[in-house]
Amino acid sequence: MSRHPIDKREPTDGSRVKNFAEVERRQGEEGSHPATAVLHRRPKDAPETNRRAAEYARIDRGHRA
Repeated sequence: MSRHPIDKREPTDGSRVKNFAEVERRQGEEGSHPATAVLHRRPKDAPETNRRAAEYARIDRGHRA
C-alpha cells in the first residue's frame, strides 16, 4: 500500500524557520534593546575576545599559570 500524495511532500530548505527566527530576533524581548542590537552587529572574528574568555574560564576552574 502506497502513501497518500499529501504524505510525500518535498523537504523544505528551512526558510520558514529562518524567517520566524529573524522576526523573533528583531522584535523579541532580547532583540528590542539597543545594546543587544549592537552586540549582534559586532564582528565575529575577534580572537582576542575568545582567548580572554578562555583564560577567565581557566582561572575560574582553579588552574594557575
